[in-house]
Parts: sequence; C-alpha cells; structure tokens
Amino acid sequence: MAASPRVFAWKIGGDQGEGIDSTGTILATVLARAGYWIYGYKWFSSRIKGGHTHFKVRISDRPVNGASSDTHVLVALTQETIDKNIDELLPGGVVLADEAFRPRLPERTPAGVRLVPIPLSEIAKRAGGALMRNMVALGASAYLLGLDLEPFHEFVRRRWGAKGEPVVEANIKALEEGYAFAREHLPGEPFRLPSPDGRPKLTLTGNQALALGAVAAGCRIMAGYPITPATGIMETLAGILPKFGGAVLQMEDELAAVHVVAGAGYAGARAMTATSGPGISLMQEGIGLLSMTETPSVIVDVQRAGPSTGEPTKVEQSDLLALIHGGHGEGPRIVIVPSSVEECFSDGAEAFNLAERFQCPVIVASDLALGEFLHTAEDLPLEQVRIERGALVEGEELRQVGETGFQRYAFTPTGISPRSLPGQPHGQFLATGSEHNVFGHVNEEPENRRRMMEKRWKKLEAVDFPAFTYEGPERPDALVVGLGYTRGVIDEALEALRAHGASVGHLQVRRLSPFPAAELRRRLEGLPFAFLVEQNATGELRFLLEAHDAIPAGVVVEEVHKADGRPFVPEEIARPVAERLGLQGDLEAWLRAGEQLAPVGEAVR
Repeated sequence: MAASPRVFAWKIGGDQGEGIDSTGTILATVLARAGYWIYGYKWFSSRIKGGHTHFKVRISDRPVNGASSDTHVLVALTQETIDKNIDELLPGGVVLADEAFRPRLPERTPAGVRLVPIPLSEIAKRAGGALMRNMVALGASAYLLGLDLEPFHEFVRRRWGAKGEPVVEANIKALEEGYAFAREHLPGEPFRLPSPDGRPKLTLTGNQALALGAVAAGCRIMAGYPITPATGIMETLAGILPKFGGAVLQMEDELAAVHVVAGAGYAGARAMTATSGPGISLMQEGIGLLSMTETPSVIVDVQRAGPSTGEPTKVEQSDLLALIHGGHGEGPRIVIVPSSVEECFSDGAEAFNLAERFQCPVIVASDLALGEFLHTAEDLPLEQVRIERGALVEGEELRQVGETGFQRYAFTPTGISPRSLPGQPHGQFLATGSEHNVFGHVNEEPENRRRMMEKRWKKLEAVDFPAFTYEGPERPDALVVGLGYTRGVIDEALEALRAHGASVGHLQVRRLSPFPAAELRRRLEGLPFAFLVEQNATGELRFLLEAHDAIPAGVVVEEVHKADGRPFVPEEIARPVAERLGLQGDLEAWLRAGEQLAPVGEAVR
C-alpha cells in the first residue's frame, strides 16, 4: 500500500477550453466538503480557447494555502501537458494520459514515475461526447485517490441539474466508466490521502470572499467594468446584491465606474468598484475627486502582471506605488492588504467602515493568486462584521444650524468633518473637485488652501487598521516579510526551516497607507536579517520602507522577488534564508518531508 503524504498534489492539464478549470474545481469542492483542506490554483493563457492550461489541487489534513513545485498525480489531456509538467512528478508518481494522443514520457522524467495510458476520448464518446473526457479522467482520479464516487454524483446533480437529466446522466456515466476502467486496469491499492477531520469546509476564492464581506457590511451598489482578474467580484455580487435591494451596474469603462461610486457614496449609499491595474490607471482622476470631496468609497484592485496589457492571467504585486501615490496632486487614501480568504472577507467589510469614518477612498490591494485561486476555510468571520457610519449629523443638529448654513468641510481637531446626506433639511450638498472653503464654495486663498490640505491629511493620523500580523519568536535570527497571497507560501517555507532549528519570524504587511513606518521600524529593530518577499521586479515594498526610513541601521535587508507570472513556491523563500543562516542539510528533503510516496510498484501495479 502507498504511503500517505501529509500534502497530496493532483494536477490536470490540457488545452484551454477543455474543462480543465471545472474539473479541478469539482475535485477541490468535493474534497473540501469531505473535510479536507485544499488549495487549488491554475496556470492559464490570456485567451478564451487554446493554449496550455493546468489546474493543481493540493490536498491535506491541515491548512494549506500556497503553491508548490511537487505533483503526485498528473492527468494529461495533451502531450504538451506532460512535457511542461513532468519535472514536478515525485518518485512514485503517476501520469494518467489519454491514449488517443499516444503519450510518451520525456527523457528527463524523474525516476520511479509511471505512465498509465487510458482511453479517455473513447470512453467519453461512449458516455455522450468527446468533451466529457475530463469527467472520465476525474472518475479515474477518484479511484486512484481512494475516493468514493457518490459525492461526485451529488456535485454533478447540483451543478448541471438545471440542464436536464440527460446531461446529468451523461456526466455521471463518464465518471463511473473512468472509475471502472482505473479499478480494472490499475490493480493493487490506490493512494491513501491523509485522513480528513470530517468537518466540511468552505471552498471559495478571495474575490468571492471580498464580495461576501461587502454585502455583509451593507454595500448595495457595485459599479464596474469587466477585467481579469477582478471580474469574479462583479459576478458574485450580481448574483447576491439584488436579493438585498442592491444592484450591480456594468459601466462603459472604469472612468464611469469610479464616478458612479462617487455619486452613490455622496448620496449616502455604501458603494464599491473592483478592477485591476489598467482600470486603476483610468480611475486615478476619479480617486482624486473622492479625496478632494471627502466622499466615502471602496475600490478593490486585484493586481495582475503589467505594464500595459501585460499578462492579464498572471500574478504580480506591482501596483503598490500607484495605489498609494497614483494620480495628480496629493489626496489622502487608505490602502489595506488582505492575505487570506478570511481577511478578504473581513477587509471587504471593514473597508466600508474606514471609508465612512475617514471620509476618503479606501483601496483593497488584492492580487490574482489571492483573488482567483481556490482556498478552504472552516468559516468566515461574520461575527467580526460591524457597521460604523462615521460622523453623520442628525436632524436636530441641522435644525439648530438653521439658516446660518451647515459647514460640510468644517475644521475640526481630527480633520474629520460631520457630513449630511442629500435630503436632510439645512444640510450642505455642494461638492466640487476645486479647492473650497468650509461650505464647499470654491476658494483659492493661500491660507484656506493650507488649512484644507492639513485637514484632509490629518484624518489619516487616526487610522487604526492593523499595520501587520506577526508570527514567530520575539527576536528571531531572521524575519521574512510578505504581503498579499505570499502568506501561505511563507508559512510552509518557515515551517520546514523551524523543524531544522531555524529561529525565523513571519511578518505580513496589512496596511500600506497610511504607511506604518514607526510600527515596522520597531519590529525590525535589533534584528540581523530581514527578507522582503514580493511579486514584482523593482522591490516596491523595499522602496516604501526606505522612503519612510523604516529600516533601522544594522539590519541587513535582502530582496526575494520575482516577476515571471508564476506564484512563489516554498523553496524560493526557504533557500535564501537557509543560506544566510548557514543551515546545513538537504533543503529539498526538508520541504518535501511527509510528501513522499511509496515506490510506484506498491502504489499502482
């Protein structure tokens, strides 16, 4: 019988448009509902159909939230899939391939890997159509992973039930015949997955979690323009907001979207938009208007690789400086960075409180890996959601103002001025992008300008959103700093290093604006080494640390960054840390501990 690895990795690959994504999603969802922790991620081309794509599902009995370079089972629908992914196979691994394309293993195939041709196309045609060969492959995988088929049947009925019984039955038949073929032609014990804890898990992306958090916080207007990889937020809200009296508005472009949010926020509604880098560029003038008029608003940026069109389907974290300082002039904005699906939910909710408390645009800086890839969660922190509307004036207060006029932009000790909403008698509804006085009237006098600039920026002094999260010893020998999706990968890398004696800490940045220079400097004080992990070419996080004098003297800072579109894997983080700390031993073995299989002859004969 095969060994039971702590983290099992299954991957399927083929041409884009052949159901690769849906196959991985089905397996991940079924396993999560059975109590497994999963992480599902994909490589896909920036086009609708054609080009190589693959989807990997990592399966474990403990939380797993990052990519890896190891695979136990590869399902190949094309020879290109084998050629591109064979290096990931661990000894004892299996390649299930459609015999229709006459699969072959390249010379560089790792030792102990076995090719198992299966007539996927032929079985699919018998079941109802060649397009269902992915379902045949899923059935064969279910056998190889020691899984029961009934949960897959249930998923198929729920997902395709509306298309009619013939569609459901055809997909179930494809699953069953793939399972039967594997059972008949692959005798011996299947692989054993780690035992799940039995508690069903949620399976969702960061985009979906952000959308749910927004709804929980009372968001009722979402205006946007479709753009990869942020469209999932719009799609999720389109299915939910109408049930709560809200609406999703697909605008003609991002300029229109941000100005709809400005109008809705000015009117008192909780409103948001979601986009990616090119959309942020187009929105910058509108973001400046939100800062000048002190209008609450929420903007989500799901970062992708640039510049220009760049690589819309690849991961990058290269919008940081644009989110903080983009646009002309100087206007306050708050920028927060979630690093898990739970934080996507809670940040998606808290962003609206921040926007209304500080009367400014709040930007949630997500990224493709966090927004698009599948995660599991036992629950979302709904109990943490609260609604704070900020400094809204009441009717009695406005009545006392009377005819003297309400000062919408009054100077206050905190810089935050009480606001009225349209329709309130004696309120102030004048808002302009030009510099203005306390009543909102255009005023370009130098003293007024100075005071208004100070007032708007003073608001940020009271922002209390967490600067970072930290896990590890109080004074580690090395500190690894990340942001966004890198959290899970860093956790895996440091777990391996700590198991071999390393004293390492993990700091995940959670707020970029106002930049928490003092808090970060205190955390770095007295440490010998810090490693900055960020998915960009120029080290934007390091630039911010240096610009704000947040790196204490004596701390050696090393950059671990990449800009090739692929997410980090643990060894890319663990290796430079191990080298700097002088750790001796086989790093690859440390990272793969608990993921090895028995020899292939024992697993599949």
